[in-house]
Amino acid sequence: MQIENAPTLTIQQAGQVSGQSVIASGVWQVHGLSQHGVLKGITQQLASLKDKSACTWDLSGVDSLDHIGAQMFWNTWNKQRPPRLTLDPRQEDVFKRIEEASKIALPRQRVSPFDWIIKLGADMLAFFGHLRSFITLVGIVVQDLWRFVRHPATGPWREVSANIHHSGFQALGITAIVGFLIGIVLSYLSSQQLRMFGADAYLVNILGMAVIRELGPLLAAILVAGRSGSSITAQLGVMRVTEELDAMLVMGVSHGYRLILPKVIALAISMPLLVVWTDAMALLGGMVSAKIEMGMSFRYFLQKLPEAVPFVNYSIGLLKGVTFGVLIALIACHFGLRIKPDTESLGRGTTTSVVTAITVVILADAVYAIIFSDTGF
Repeated sequence: MQIENAPTLTIQQAGQVSGQSVIASGVWQVHGLSQHGVLKGITQQLASLKDKSACTWDLSGVDSLDHIGAQMFWNTWNKQRPPRLTLDPRQEDVFKRIEEASKIALPRQRVSPFDWIIKLGADMLAFFGHLRSFITLVGIVVQDLWRFVRHPATGPWREVSANIHHSGFQALGITAIVGFLIGIVLSYLSSQQLRMFGADAYLVNILGMAVIRELGPLLAAILVAGRSGSSITAQLGVMRVTEELDAMLVMGVSHGYRLILPKVIALAISMPLLVVWTDAMALLGGMVSAKIEMGMSFRYFLQKLPEAVPFVNYSIGLLKGVTFGVLIALIACHFGLRIKPDTESLGRGTTTSVVTAITVVILADAVYAIIFSDTGF
């Protein structure tokens, strides 16, 4: 069915490709081009004519032309008028505006060969900015802690209790599952190797030292950083977005005393308990795996554990728990307070908080390994 006044292209062949003559007619406006099946056919015809600068173009038969139709011709002509072109005088203004617009030079971003130095400098400045803010936050927490010690009756006991519940009690399930599974895996792999050398009895030593001294505190800290650390950052970030932090300052309520200090104290209390809980679940998983793989009884495992693991290792594990808990809380609060009042900053700040907390925890664990390298063996 022929559509009335539909845009059409008539291509006349003069024996050679260079001698093609293109005659346009009809209504080359958006409502004419948008009719069913028209735009696809016109686009294919124009695509076949692209890069053929020797064609003769005759647009004098076009009834009406808008910028959409003119831009289709302009793109086919590679953004310049062909040598042989016939236009209706009414079409001159449209093509003149398109031609002037195509000559506007877009600003080009200059790339310096020392651009990497500029980025490195910016990253270093950002790092020292974070470090300065973090040290300031630590000072505020120390001042608030001293105030809490001097006036315990007016302290944020309710906030501390709520944070212990959220960060400690509610994390028992995930830490138990992960600890139990890690204990099973570690016991299974160790038993496979020890059986080759007839050293089955040393499985208790490997599990005890690995879990109590290293894996228990590290697993608990990573899980708490991902679970509770992100929650703290998101909570403070939402309070920033909803302007609750500004409202607290207007009412004279200290951020540090009512928001940051309770979280730091709560994680300092919860983390050692979670470390003990994770150690117990990991050792239970190790015992179950040792019973299945090697036939080692639970009684023998529990009797050998105190001999295999000196008591000082338990103290090191608890000390790590306290340190990791304080670091996670401080880092989460640091990034939460730096979030800008928009949702994009909230998501980016929460992700950065978790990654930074896990990285710092692993670095702190490495420092502990160096300091206590000659202790507990």
